[in-house]
Amino acid sequence: MAKSKHVLFALFLALGLSACHRVDDKAASHSLIYGAAAVISLVLLAVCCVIVRRKRGWFVLLFSSVAVVNIGYTLLSFSTSLAVALNANRIAYLGSVFLPPAMLMILLNVTIIPYRKPLPQALLFLSLIMFLIAASPGISDIYYREVSFLVVNGVGTLVKDYGPLHPLYLIYLLGYFAAMSAVIIRAAVKKTLDSAAHAAVLVIAVGVNIGVWFIEQISPIDFEMLSVSYIISELFLLGVHLVMAENQRLRNLVKQAQTVGRPSDDAAAVPLTVTPAEPAQLEMFAEGLTRLTPAEHAIYEAHIARITTSEILTTLNIKENTLKYHNKNLYCKLGVSSRKELLEIYKQFCRLHTADPNK
Repeated sequence: MAKSKHVLFALFLALGLSACHRVDDKAASHSLIYGAAAVISLVLLAVCCVIVRRKRGWFVLLFSSVAVVNIGYTLLSFSTSLAVALNANRIAYLGSVFLPPAMLMILLNVTIIPYRKPLPQALLFLSLIMFLIAASPGISDIYYREVSFLVVNGVGTLVKDYGPLHPLYLIYLLGYFAAMSAVIIRAAVKKTLDSAAHAAVLVIAVGVNIGVWFIEQISPIDFEMLSVSYIISELFLLGVHLVMAENQRLRNLVKQAQTVGRPSDDAAAVPLTVTPAEPAQLEMFAEGLTRLTPAEHAIYEAHIARITTSEILTTLNIKENTLKYHNKNLYCKLGVSSRKELLEIYKQFCRLHTADPNK
């Protein structure tokens, strides 16, 4: 997934918004599509468990929820009675109500935004309450006043008359949408993402999901498109997590190198013959440091810590051409033409600012 270059993220609103709204006419082929989506979701869940090593719980919940939603859609389409259809409907809602909190918590972790310890438990408790309300049809009329079962073109479907508490689900989802939007905005302002591209992809993911849901509400579409958009969203989120995790591993490597003070290969290992820099060049260097993206800054720190090129490539799991691309942007912003010149200017910059030139 390295590959998953600036993939990002992912979001939500639709996370279940249409999990169980009225569908009047579906083609039998839709059952096969739902089934395929369910299988893909299960495969992705297995992949997630293998490749996500840290803070895996929320990712497992997210990928499990997407799988459960698609399994619910599939079972509903194959239902043969009202009782079976209601149980399938409950399964779809089970996944739908736990999708938003999983995505919100992953967003908080990915964007490195602190939160109070009771928050996860509170969100899960709220999800449980929402599920109990949504699962009440057949037992109570608070969510659906009336519900009946039809088989249209060989596909089972529920025909619903919404009850007084049904709007709570919309409020529930809109609340999560607002919270996720706030997290993305804060991350963009505080620059806690590794690049502006990450924030942009997150925003696009939110907009796409909202757009899909809105289209389903105003158009006579007979297919739950969100069954596919859920999968795309979780891949976005997983991609951003992996990219940022790789960058963090590089930062940890930099800290290790700075602590040990070990030399490296490349131009960094060559004794420096420092040519005095012009004041304008030092000024450009200082100004350039403020414009580095998080990814560029991580590579900059790796260079001044004398991390080898091979170690940078291995840690970030990127191609040499990708590193060259980052170096080109880095050098341009700092007003240098090579790694060796970067180190020369850096030493003079440190002396000028009474910092440790051997950092």
